[in-house]
Amino acid sequence: MSNTAIITGGSGFVGSNLARFLVQKGWNIHLILRKSSNTSNIEDIIDKVSIFYHDNNISALIEYFQTTDADIVYHLASYVKTEHEPSDIIKLINSNVLFSTEIIEACSKASIKYFINTGTYWQYYESEEYNPVDLYAATKEAFEKIIQFYTENGNLKAMTLQLYDTYGENDTRPKLINLLHQFADEKKILEMSLGEQRLFLTHISDICQAYYQAFFNIIEEFESFSSYAIRPNKSHSLKELIMLFNSINEKSITINWGKRAYRNREVMIPNTKIEILKKWNCKISLKEGLERLKDD
Repeated sequence: MSNTAIITGGSGFVGSNLARFLVQKGWNIHLILRKSSNTSNIEDIIDKVSIFYHDNNISALIEYFQTTDADIVYHLASYVKTEHEPSDIIKLINSNVLFSTEIIEACSKASIKYFINTGTYWQYYESEEYNPVDLYAATKEAFEKIIQFYTENGNLKAMTLQLYDTYGENDTRPKLINLLHQFADEKKILEMSLGEQRLFLTHISDICQAYYQAFFNIIEEFESFSSYAIRPNKSHSLKELIMLFNSINEKSITINWGKRAYRNREVMIPNTKIEILKKWNCKISLKEGLERLKDD
């Protein structure tokens, strides 16, 4: 093994943290980006990684993959739009199906043995085997069917890691947990639903450790294509999250609960039927994670 990995989505929050984690482990890292990618998340490691800027030329992409001597491809790139407009369809298909297929095709042509994909718990509305919450989740599910083609028609072994809610320091994504301090500073009364929906919140440090462990697991995996959940054993309701935040911070968020209706197809209880990744467990509790954000 050369301890060399190709990472897509390396400029995003999860991808950049994974790249940094593996660089610190002494790995050789190749990032697949676009010219338009914002590299602010990787400024501290940009001189420690190799970058290929993909311009939709699949032949050039394949040639690059063939030069890397990579052991594994970590595919984290995706376009997320939870409530899509008609104009979002092309972006969703191009990123989550077309580009993803180009990546796994290049992986196959370069004889890279292992491919770790990133899925979402939103692929399983009401914990059903196939019931995507939205079009975004449907495109993620569609690509998993494409992965199955590649694993059944070659020597590629693949694994999907199903992510739930992720958070951590220096996260600029407009997700609720990342905006808690802003809401507290604004001292506005937020109108929200009843807050009964359950969340599995996983700190980015645990997420990186999961992707790292998955590399060793996939080598030993009997199945050519498998899927595992990356989540803690315990979930928290949205209301519990806010109460915990208020209890450990000097500033607090004021919520007017029940003033907003739940969204269409709100995920009240995330799917827990998928087995958690073997030889991995969530080490950072939500309380500890929120305490880390306190100093962020």
